[in-house]
Amino acid sequence: MNLKSIVLVLLMIFTSISLKAQDCKHTFSGLVEDFHDKSPLVGATVFIKNLNKYGTTNAQGKFTIENICTGKIIVEVSHLACEPQLFELTINKDLYKVIDLEHHLEELHEVNVKSETKKETKTAQETVITSNTLEKFANLSLGDALKEVSGVSSINTGNTIVKPMINGMLGSRVSIINNTVRLQDQEWGIEHAPNVDVNSANKISVIKGAGALAYSGDAIGGVVLIKPSRVIKKDTLYGQTVFGIQTNGMGYNTSTKLNKSYDSGWFMQFQGSYKANGDFHTPDYNLTNTGSNAKGLTTRFGKNNFESGFEVFYSFLDSKIGILRGSAVGNAFDLARAIETGIPSVIEDFRYSIDLPRQEITHHLLKANYYKRFKNFGKLNLQYDYQYNQRFEFDVRRGELKFIPAIDLTLQTHSFLADLNLDSNSNRKYNFGIMARYQDNFADPSTGVRRLIPDYNKYDLGAYATAEWLLSDQLTTDAAIRYDFNRIDAKKFYRKFRWEERGYDEDFSDIIIDETGTQYLTNPVFDYHNFSASLGAQLKLNDNSSLITNYSLTNRPPNPAELFSDGLHHSAARYELGDLRFDKEVSNRFSASYKYNTDKTYFLVEAFYNNIRDYIYLKPFDFIETIRGPYAVWEYKQTNAQLYGIDVTLNYDIAKNLEWQNNSAFIKGYESNSTPLIDIPPFTTINKIKYSNKNWYDFSATVKSEWVFEQNEWPDFNFTVVDRLTNEEVAINISNPPPAYHLLHFNSEAMFPIGKSTSLNINFGINNIFNLNYRNYLNQLRFFSNELGRNYTLQFTFKY
Repeated sequence: MNLKSIVLVLLMIFTSISLKAQDCKHTFSGLVEDFHDKSPLVGATVFIKNLNKYGTTNAQGKFTIENICTGKIIVEVSHLACEPQLFELTINKDLYKVIDLEHHLEELHEVNVKSETKKETKTAQETVITSNTLEKFANLSLGDALKEVSGVSSINTGNTIVKPMINGMLGSRVSIINNTVRLQDQEWGIEHAPNVDVNSANKISVIKGAGALAYSGDAIGGVVLIKPSRVIKKDTLYGQTVFGIQTNGMGYNTSTKLNKSYDSGWFMQFQGSYKANGDFHTPDYNLTNTGSNAKGLTTRFGKNNFESGFEVFYSFLDSKIGILRGSAVGNAFDLARAIETGIPSVIEDFRYSIDLPRQEITHHLLKANYYKRFKNFGKLNLQYDYQYNQRFEFDVRRGELKFIPAIDLTLQTHSFLADLNLDSNSNRKYNFGIMARYQDNFADPSTGVRRLIPDYNKYDLGAYATAEWLLSDQLTTDAAIRYDFNRIDAKKFYRKFRWEERGYDEDFSDIIIDETGTQYLTNPVFDYHNFSASLGAQLKLNDNSSLITNYSLTNRPPNPAELFSDGLHHSAARYELGDLRFDKEVSNRFSASYKYNTDKTYFLVEAFYNNIRDYIYLKPFDFIETIRGPYAVWEYKQTNAQLYGIDVTLNYDIAKNLEWQNNSAFIKGYESNSTPLIDIPPFTTINKIKYSNKNWYDFSATVKSEWVFEQNEWPDFNFTVVDRLTNEEVAINISNPPPAYHLLHFNSEAMFPIGKSTSLNINFGINNIFNLNYRNYLNQLRFFSNELGRNYTLQFTFKY
């Protein structure tokens, strides 16, 4: 044996002796407990990965693992419905460690509508729209997607501008919360669609009524919560790409999402989309200048650990929307002719280009938030957000004016929120928060048109407290209270004759700060103190049924349009006038829901009654003469109102692969003198028959029946105008609702695996199968044209 071999043998012997002499008599023990309330977690697993040793906690939450060698160990602690913890320890003696796990993650489960989806509230009337449903609306709008919920409809301006309506309420009565940021985008206008790209949403919660006071204190109609994809604390990269086409409007759309996350908690998400359509068409004619295009971008990054984390979120949406050319009437006589003939005055060949009239809207949203959890206490959230909204509305004008918008509004909003969630006791949870907001609206005076909305600054301060009590396994109650202070400080010119006509010379002479010829420059400043509260209970009757009751008190101050409107809307052929005397709306809403859920049946019936004091609405009352002829004057008015209704959702498994779904909504609204309210949705019932087969590439096919009844109760705002050339009276029937209609739609889809983690979903649909002519009572352009004809859609979704 040579010397090299002898040295190698001695080295191996020495190493063996050294290993045998290593101290492997240490004990690793400890306690696994709930992070919130320090209660012991029974049955938790403590696994030492590099030594393949494990232990399990006993009834006191304690564990012991013996015969651990000196050195580093890698420990993974897990428990059912908890987020696992992974960490390194150095062992050189016996070690005892207390380990905290987040045990409330069991509430994060999410399934389809037939089961219990994780909700934001316990006792409010809330419905969740999941990502699988939202994917089908990639080429449409947020308002279109929300109509999947019973009791949610929309008020439209044409087919592209879709504004959601919850139980007859819309505009500033519905708060839209995008990733915990309340959307600020001139929502007071009927023709102002929410600036949200539905492709950026992973889940949407629709809360009817003011059941979510932590988000908003003036949501008389309800709250829409939009949430992005949930962050997965795992080293992974996944995404999806959507591409779709449609025949009506020759439209196309594409969207891409990418999600990257790490075990350390760092994450990044990106989403981008583009949609474009040319002129849409009815069964009989082209709808000239109804094309649209929209570009959207959403990105977020941050660190998401249990004890602390942060997030930076940015979204951008740029939209260009054509308004039906035939709706740009010159005066009241043009409106009368449009109603009488029933077809647009301008019908041209199909085109993608967007001419006048049109809207161009740009919206930026930037959010930064930080959170910190404290053991045996709760979680603190801090958030700042900034929004920039630019709105151009171009009217049909001649010469150089055609390039200048008739409405040019810039809205900038800064908000700060602080929220403290005390959840250390799972049976009693408390939440406290404060909010501060500053808003600046600038109306460019160089439009050549009298400004409809003036310059103003708005200041908001809010504070809220919510509580949730689990009284027993069957009964949960919650309560909330909120106070909001709102100040609006405006600068507005009033023509002297209008100032005196409205009686402002007697009530508001002290706000005149300057006089220029035929106008007064005024500085109206209004303060509003608003109190909101809610109280609810959820009673589990048995394993299959439950009952929810809720009461909410809500105050909503008048918005800038209701206070200050003083100008002409050319496309609507009307003047709009606000009123400086308006008081806040006060809503008392009572609701009750009954739910029955088994393996074969899901049944939900929701009833509500909403009594609103000083309800604000818009009605015609006079005429004004212009060089283009007479225009109707529409005035904002206040009245006491009552609304009530019932929403029904039913899913029933007829057979193994066959399912019936029904959504129905009934609502009535009246003034205190029993006069029906304007723009209340008619009774609607939607039925679906769905066949699905998991073994056929997850194939499904659905036939949808949409039956919209005629609105048989409506306020009579019809009027007549005298034609000065002929001295004849011309009737303008703007109130008469269109007849009922029934539509059939079809949708099918299948999922094809492409690779180990890649799949392709193909979705094919037909809307308005029989190419029916009809008009929608809640479409503001129903006087000028029919609704859309048959539309074939095809969409490809790659998931990877």
